[in-house]
Amino acid sequence: MSYVPETVPGATPILLATGNRAKQEALRQLLFDCPLSPLLPADLGLAGFDPEETGETHLQIAEDKAAAWSRQTDIMVIASDGGLVIPALGSNWESRYTRRFAGPAADDEERRRRLLEMMGHCSGPQRQASWVEALAIARHGQILGSWELAGGNGVIAQEPQEGPHSPGFWVFPLWYFPQYGKYYNQLTEGEKAALGDHWAALRERVREWVEEWRTDGR
Repeated sequence: MSYVPETVPGATPILLATGNRAKQEALRQLLFDCPLSPLLPADLGLAGFDPEETGETHLQIAEDKAAAWSRQTDIMVIASDGGLVIPALGSNWESRYTRRFAGPAADDEERRRRLLEMMGHCSGPQRQASWVEALAIARHGQILGSWELAGGNGVIAQEPQEGPHSPGFWVFPLWYFPQYGKYYNQLTEGEKAALGDHWAALRERVREWVEEWRTDGR
């Protein structure tokens, strides 16, 4: 199904600054019920744009991406960066490289296989994993708002959820929550909120920011 940009009368256009379709949908959900009309890079002729990620934190990366994308267009942009935190792996794991840790040619299945191999020696509490996500809104190279939040605690399962799996957030079919007996992508919105979900919390930050932004008339 092709994406059709939302048209909300009187809404302000905002670019979903990512080429990842799963991330585009996640960002679009963040803006639900806000007076903003999300656009994709392809809508603005920016489908091939991919700024380098050199920041030392998720927040810095999100801000750098938002600023870089916003220099390519006159409208506001929203960008994010996140990663899996696995304390038991110590220096062998860096959350900033969650998508890239297995190499540039790896697909989602290969990433899951490699992570399970890395955690072969881990059991019980050692398999604990959480998520951190950063979000930034920018225009004309200027950061208008940014946040970084940690998500709920789950564990890396011994094997992935049975497929098929949607591309995008490759780790979600491995991230398991024993209290619900579900993988992350099976959780309801209510269950995610109860866990202190990062996206649910970011959605509230965005809504608060939009309300203040409109009140100030910016």
